[in-house]
Amino acid sequence: MILPLAKESRPYIIPVASAAVLLFLLRSFVAGWIALLILLLFAYFFRDPERRVPSGEGLILAPADGRVVGVSFAGGGEEGKGILISIFLSLLDVHVNRSPVRGMVSGVVYQKGSFHLAFRNEASRENEQNIITFEHGRDRITLKQIAGLIARRVVCWVQLGQEVEAGQRIGFMKFGSRVDLIVPQRSEIAVKKGDKVRGGITVIGYLK
Repeated sequence: MILPLAKESRPYIIPVASAAVLLFLLRSFVAGWIALLILLLFAYFFRDPERRVPSGEGLILAPADGRVVGVSFAGGGEEGKGILISIFLSLLDVHVNRSPVRGMVSGVVYQKGSFHLAFRNEASRENEQNIITFEHGRDRITLKQIAGLIARRVVCWVQLGQEVEAGQRIGFMKFGSRVDLIVPQRSEIAVKKGDKVRGGITVIGYLK
């Protein structure tokens, strides 16, 4: 079975695959095997597996694979008051982001910034990021794709006014990073710090 890859893999996969073929044709076998190993590492990082998305009213799904590094109160600011759930993605995690809820994209804002280590608290405020806002009925959910020390590019695949389904692919993060999700304060949270979650599969909370 062919491993499905995110479209963001093309600038990496195609040149390395071409180099590997050329090196083997030139009988540079050691260099060829190194190129092939790099190709396999890129393929693993950019994998985009299909997910069986759970259904149900009021579910809040994990927007990314990774480990929960914080669950706290988020007060004020442009995102409003709510509960902040932070997920750190290691280099071994799937880096495709998925919509946490069904709804309409009511905001897409790119914010320049620093490149602190993604698991540090100041990364949420100061790092380069995409801020995506979803309207689900009368609820507003905010997702932040946050660049890290290594991941210096976050990619958003949705546009303002677009309708999305829960678990739908909405973006990609390159080489280790962080996702912050701000949900309404009255939400029931189903995860805690240290939990491992999978994007589009793990139910991390419920909208009341």
